[in-house]
Amino acid sequence: MYITDHYWNNYIGDTDDSLNLGMYLADKNKEEITLAEIFSDLGLNKLDGDFRQHDDPLTVPLLNISSDYDEVYIEFYYAIDIITDLAALLLECKINGSIPLPELFGEDLVTDAPNIRITATEEESGLISKALADFAAAPFSYDISEMEDEDSLQEIAKLCAELRNELYAQ
Repeated sequence: MYITDHYWNNYIGDTDDSLNLGMYLADKNKEEITLAEIFSDLGLNKLDGDFRQHDDPLTVPLLNISSDYDEVYIEFYYAIDIITDLAALLLECKINGSIPLPELFGEDLVTDAPNIRITATEEESGLISKALADFAAAPFSYDISEMEDEDSLQEIAKLCAELRNELYAQ
């Protein structure tokens, strides 16, 4: 996979939010998922393109995981983690056509759709591009700065700029 050699597990794709994103995508059991559906399900659409700070975690029920409990929920703490992960996944789809979920998130990931494709409209792509550019320019304005040291934030910002350029370069 292209992104594992360039971005994944190098600040992008290696957070708790990343693992939760993998569980969410596997739980969808669909070969094609739109970015609009992901944004709606995760509540990212309610942030109006401002992924810098939010007080409460984004909580999403998993529908296809059996449990002794009524419902299983996952929480996402940093919206920018989800955005950077989605950007990397979009790049993988652009280059190779799909994402092999078990290969990326672990062989124990159970899903009826092990290879997925994430699609985005021009407007959604613009939103991802804008978020990556904003993070690259002002990483200390994001809530994730409370978890990362200065050098790490600057490295993540550099990766976001590179990812944005690669994903949206004409």
